[in-house]
Amino acid sequence: MSVAQKKRMMMHDAIREGAIREFARNGLAGTSTQAIAEAAGITKAQLHYYISSKEELYQQVLGDIVRQFREIFFITTSQDDPRQAITSYIARKIRHTLEHPEITRLFAHEIARGGPEMSTHWQTLKVSVEEANQVIRGWIEAGKIRPVDPLLLQMNLWAVTQHYAEYEAQARMLMELPDDVPLDAERLIHEATQTFLLRCGLTDDEETTP
Repeated sequence: MSVAQKKRMMMHDAIREGAIREFARNGLAGTSTQAIAEAAGITKAQLHYYISSKEELYQQVLGDIVRQFREIFFITTSQDDPRQAITSYIARKIRHTLEHPEITRLFAHEIARGGPEMSTHWQTLKVSVEEANQVIRGWIEAGKIRPVDPLLLQMNLWAVTQHYAEYEAQARMLMELPDDVPLDAERLIHEATQTFLLRCGLTDDEETTP
């Protein structure tokens, strides 16, 4: 990779990170290209050299998030051990939520306003969810877990594992944690894991390691 290519890649990464921070905080309508440029550490003129509009950039970021969720989080057909699959899923999701809260907040903000910019991304999400539904149905049919609603199980997993980014201020207040003290990932993972293993009839007599 040439020096120019590396520089361009670094610029795109800076713009993406700056955009995520601003969109997560203010949404699409409340974010200006000036704010994105400042968050990325560049001028507005430099920003417009790399993007045509904030709307196009927002679509790129949404697409990246949906693909990232699919690659990292969704239960896949290769996971035939429900205990390990659920445990691993929860650990990855909570750690990602704590390490990248702006990504979760941006996506939640878009969905909370009805998902008007999601039209080109819903199908990717639906395919991923249906793949996971099939895996969960297979577990049920094989007697590996007790009967559950596969879709609602997934949606409840999302709600619990994303809570600590979407409602971080509330969690910190109730836990009496100052802003400079990180949330205890292991505590959150352990509690969520026990909750969902129990729901699936996988009582955790032996501790599982994410």
